[in-house]
Amino acid sequence: MRSPLRAAAVLAAVAALATGCASADDWSRPHAAPTSVGALGPGFVDPTATPTPEATVTPRPGSWDDVHPPKGYRVVLLTAGDDRPTRSLVSAVQEWAEEEDVDLRTVTADDPTGYVAAVQEAMDMGPDLVVSAGNDLVDPLAAVTPSHLGQRFLVVGAELAEPTENVTAADWSGASFRGEGLGMSSTYDPASFTEARCAAAVRAGVAAVLNGLTGIVLWLDDVA
Repeated sequence: MRSPLRAAAVLAAVAALATGCASADDWSRPHAAPTSVGALGPGFVDPTATPTPEATVTPRPGSWDDVHPPKGYRVVLLTAGDDRPTRSLVSAVQEWAEEEDVDLRTVTADDPTGYVAAVQEAMDMGPDLVVSAGNDLVDPLAAVTPSHLGQRFLVVGAELAEPTENVTAADWSGASFRGEGLGMSSTYDPASFTEARCAAAVRAGVAAVLNGLTGIVLWLDDVA
C-alpha cells in the first residue's frame, strides 16, 4: 500500500508538471519584446534610405535567410478560405513555425459575417505577430488595423491598399489582391502561389517585421 507521504509527493509532482505546462502555454504572462536573431543580408533594402510608409521594396532573394525569430515568438495564423492559394500559404506558415520552433496558434474564419470578429479574436490572444492568409481577410484587416497600431500584422499573398505602420505585406504580381473595392488584379494568378514563393513571403515578411521595417510591401517577383 502506498504511504501517505509518498502519495503526497506524487501529487505534488503532478501538480508542478501541470503548472509548468500551463505556464508555457499562457500568453498572458509577461513577455519581452521580440528581437531579430541574425541580420538582414545585402540587398534587402537600400541601406542609405529607410523605406517610407506604404513603399514597395524588392528585396534580393535570400537576403532574409539569416534572420530568425527569437525563442518563444508568439504568432497567430489568421486564415479564411479553402482555395488552393490560401492552403499553400497556410502550409508555408505552418512549416516555417515548425522549423523555427515558433509558438503558433490558428484562428480560422469560416463565416464572412464573422471576419472582423476573427481579427479581433486573433489580437485578443496577445501575439507578437498576426499572419493573415486569404484574400477574404484583406477588407476586414483594412477596417480594423488602423485602430490597433500596437499590434503587428503580416499579410502574405495579398496587401492592403493603404496599410498603416503596423501592417506589412509580402506578395508578387500574381498575388496582388488589395480589396474588393479595387477588384481582382488582372495579373492575379493562382498558379503563382508556388511552395517556394509562399515560403519566401513568410520568411521575408517576418524578417522585415523583426527588423522594424513595417508598413511596407515586399515585392517577391524574383522568387520562383
